Amino acid sequence: MCGIAGFLLRTGNADANTVHSMCDQIRHRGPDDEGYYVHGPCALGMRRLSIIDLNTGQQPISNEDGTVWVVFNGEIYNYPQLRSELVEKGHLFTTNGDTETLVHLYEEEGVSGLTKLQGMFAFCIWDARRRQMLLVRDRFGKKPLYYCESPQGIYFASELKCLRAAGVPLELDDEALRLYFQFSYIPDPRSPFRNVKKLAPGGWMTCSGGAIKQQGRYWSLPLPNEENANGMPEEQFCEQLRHDFDQAVRLRLVADVPLGAFLSGGIDSGSVVASMSRQSPEPVKTFSIGFEETQFNELAEAALVAQKYGTEHHPILVKPDAINLVMRLVRHFDEPFGDSSAIPTFIVSEFASRHVKVVLSGDGGDELFGGYESFQDVEKRQFLDYVPQAFRKATARVAAILPYSTYGKNYLRMFSRPSGIERYFESNYSPYFLREQMLASDWMLPADAGFLMQTFTDCLPSPVKRTLTQAMYFEATAKLTGDMLVKVDRMSMANSLEVRCPFLDHKLAELAATVPHGWKIRDGRGKWILIKALGDRLPPRLLTQPKKGFGVPLEMWFRNSLRDFLLDHFRRPRICERGIVNRKFLDALIHEHMSGCRANQHWLWTLLMLELWLLEFESSMESRPVMAHSYALSS
Repeated sequence: MCGIAGFLLRTGNADANTVHSMCDQIRHRGPDDEGYYVHGPCALGMRRLSIIDLNTGQQPISNEDGTVWVVFNGEIYNYPQLRSELVEKGHLFTTNGDTETLVHLYEEEGVSGLTKLQGMFAFCIWDARRRQMLLVRDRFGKKPLYYCESPQGIYFASELKCLRAAGVPLELDDEALRLYFQFSYIPDPRSPFRNVKKLAPGGWMTCSGGAIKQQGRYWSLPLPNEENANGMPEEQFCEQLRHDFDQAVRLRLVADVPLGAFLSGGIDSGSVVASMSRQSPEPVKTFSIGFEETQFNELAEAALVAQKYGTEHHPILVKPDAINLVMRLVRHFDEPFGDSSAIPTFIVSEFASRHVKVVLSGDGGDELFGGYESFQDVEKRQFLDYVPQAFRKATARVAAILPYSTYGKNYLRMFSRPSGIERYFESNYSPYFLREQMLASDWMLPADAGFLMQTFTDCLPSPVKRTLTQAMYFEATAKLTGDMLVKVDRMSMANSLEVRCPFLDHKLAELAATVPHGWKIRDGRGKWILIKALGDRLPPRLLTQPKKGFGVPLEMWFRNSLRDFLLDHFRRPRICERGIVNRKFLDALIHEHMSGCRANQHWLWTLLMLELWLLEFESSMESRPVMAHSYALSS
């Protein structure tokens, strides 16, 4: 696992100092080593967290004659098989790790060889003969890759702070910030800056002459089946699921350093630990986190799994330094990020990194196997599709005149939405009515299906028979990539820890897509088929307990340890001088929360993270390199 950065200029020769400065920003991603290639217009750099091939895996790595070079962030789990095939075709290897496989696979098959890779990765290959750069990102976007096409050339990096250090032009993207208010993160391919994009998951890009030449996708998640199209019996599928899941776990156990697992007390992480224990000769090291508040503490459930499999268990009950931690989150995310579950993710990553350098996690199980309660709600509300449009319009008019005080108790606003996917976003993301109260009119985005479809072209399939298909696909593509995996990557790499996700093995994901909806959601609960296949490996208590989110007691923190910090930032005139937030409504949100009459921690956290990020960004602009352009925040 590493961090990478580099650039390809339109004219002139690359400056080694620039790529060094870029990589200095991501030392946390790779504290063990660093390496550079600078020749002509091309500069490549990396910071290395040594996981595999500790002695000979230094990067950049080239082919036999030094005409093809690579910098690589991630792991290729099937590299031994690929390596054998390439050796048979005459390629010579000088290292024992996975990185060199990329060079020779590119020589042999070019872009078409990407379909053979199984793993998580972001990498850049420089082909000196063709004077062409290839940028690639893994199928789910587990590893980040930002890029910028500027008048000087193409710049790329694992984190935005690298581009800032290189002095690329940075101008705030108002449209991206509007999307942040709706989703609490900035969806791919956007970033906070107009000229900086994220390479698509499963995507590739070629550049030459300092400009983008071609882009494409080598993989997309198949649409989930609405019915049992292949006619496979349930028992046969369960057998296949057990095999593929154990294989996905087995591939992720390869490491030359200590390895463990996050254990939250839920079905997904418990299944990963169970599979690891069945395949590991030594006790698995497991790490769990809990808070004093009962609703945020699953230590007891995690202990049941640890006891069943005799793991080397490390639980921690935390009282974090909340203020200091908040500021660290802002610096590591590099962009506005409103998912407060980043806090426990950071804490458990920091805790685990004291003992291991790699952990496996249960991320992806809910998205691929229908585990979220919101999916069940979609099915329950399916009947609303048959409500006459005239009645909907009448309901919408009534909902529009209802006072804010009815928010959270009145479902007319959600029911009045004309389509199932609009109802899904209204009830699970930022409600239009609430944003309308909080934001200046220029900062509002539409709430209609057309806008959603246009914004998430590849993540909201149409036409489909059932809204559930769209909702599940959105969560497994846009939300997973833009929120969940960003959170895991930034918080783990902030602590120099690698996280591997067996559920997001692309072959397992393709199998999950064949599962009909009725096998995922049945008898009032999600992940039905996953529990049928793997449930006998888990303590019975885990199979019947209500689902808990991975969160923190933010509601209480804002009334206690974070109260002064929150009020100090929200009482400053700067937050409203930006022309984004309605001062009166913000005061109302704060009063409601502090008085206990309504829990507004989600919105307060969303606004706080944006304000802190803007302050951090404005401060960093004061020491920008010469190439930097001015920025503006306009509506």
